[in-house]
Amino acid sequence: MDLGPLSASSYQSLSVLSPDPARSGGKWSQRGCHQSVSGCTATTWLHSNFSITLDFNIFEGRRLSFLLPYVDFSYLYAYGNDACRETLYSDGLEQVLKHPPGYYDVILMEHFNTDCLMGVAYKLKAPVVALCSSAMMPWHYERVGAPLIPSYISALFLGQSQQMDFGARLGNWVATHSLNLLYKLWCVPAADELLLQRFGPGIPSTAELVKNTSLILLNQHFSLSGPKPLPPNVIEVGGVHVRKPKPLSSQLQQLLDNAEHGVIVISWGSQLKAHSLNSEKRDGLLRALARLKQQVIWKWENETLPNQPSNVHIMKWLPQRDILGHPNVRIFFTHGGLLGLTEGVSSGVPIVGMPICGDQFLNIASLVERGNAVKLDFATLSEETVFEALSLALNPEYKLNAQRIATAYNNRPQPPLDTAVWWVEHVAETRGAPLLQPSAVHLSRFVYYSLDVYSAIAGVLLIILISFVALWRLCCRSKPKRKQKSKRN
Repeated sequence: MDLGPLSASSYQSLSVLSPDPARSGGKWSQRGCHQSVSGCTATTWLHSNFSITLDFNIFEGRRLSFLLPYVDFSYLYAYGNDACRETLYSDGLEQVLKHPPGYYDVILMEHFNTDCLMGVAYKLKAPVVALCSSAMMPWHYERVGAPLIPSYISALFLGQSQQMDFGARLGNWVATHSLNLLYKLWCVPAADELLLQRFGPGIPSTAELVKNTSLILLNQHFSLSGPKPLPPNVIEVGGVHVRKPKPLSSQLQQLLDNAEHGVIVISWGSQLKAHSLNSEKRDGLLRALARLKQQVIWKWENETLPNQPSNVHIMKWLPQRDILGHPNVRIFFTHGGLLGLTEGVSSGVPIVGMPICGDQFLNIASLVERGNAVKLDFATLSEETVFEALSLALNPEYKLNAQRIATAYNNRPQPPLDTAVWWVEHVAETRGAPLLQPSAVHLSRFVYYSLDVYSAIAGVLLIILISFVALWRLCCRSKPKRKQKSKRN
């Protein structure tokens, strides 16, 4: 999330730390403070110049089974360890650590699959504003004192809407609590060990350090992902990256203006490569598109597209936000990545979502529940399933729902970027915004959910029941037995 320039007048410095591993030889870099930040001596950004590309073939035959969340978790665990190790020994962080404790007014830090950088904040004695680019993970709730309610809040890895039947709620309960436990058993000790190797003894466990998080800027909004009971230290800033559409090139403008039946936009993000789609699925998709009256703009990485219909136009790169803002766009066919999806939602465009991995299932499920999206299963991708999904999304009802959600998404007291900046400034001004932190942060979950009270009440009721049973038995024993008169012959 790009928070743009800050406008406070009294900040000494701001640091943004992101544990992205530079596996491909990317170099860490630093960037000076924006000129509009009066009095700011240094804004340090740590980032790497690597990129990840994904092929469709690695997802062939994959199902969203009950084991898949744990497969994803194991990947995040390994990724987090690599990210932590790469960041802790980076040149950029070495420059940051040259400053004395208290030099930085606030540190913006990603909270995702590792908390090792909380050790850096501890060394620098600076308050932390966490950035969460997806829905909150199961292990994020405790650190901000938020209730974890698996009865209707789906674990990110499962990808269910808030309307779950008993079987779904049971699976969600097991996944939510087991993944939370696995994070404590695997990820916390791994981060603690890496901090010990880097800084030596004396740093508390990351399980304790995360309780010092001042607030979380969450890339969510209730209109998209559903309302949740969040404490005041969790701020929804979904769409913080969405800007006003810019003018299109003359070629694109003409195509969109002259499309009599509208335009369908297909884009599966920057990491997932469309050209890696196998020929059977690709040709089936193209046959479905050829049956439609709409023009199609497809983000396709190659120069040519085999069997390309006349109504399909390919481009290696799309000005996606600018295209989606055109009133003649009828459908956005996406993989469900949150950044692109929010651009479609804010533009009031119906969605056809084909989730592939990660939080994409959750994102699409949330919109299907709200009536502005149709889910397409990648495993069953064919001419008929694509044509059916696109035809359904062309129903005027989906457009009305999309516009209703867009109104709620866009109609806020202030733009999400301004909201994020205001809260960062507030944390800096108040040295951590201590009044925002609920006391629940320092309670165990056993106490938080009053399980100790329930246990005490159950114990008292059990004692009363046992006493009653014992008294009843005692009374029964003490009753005199009637003497039976024996008959004499």
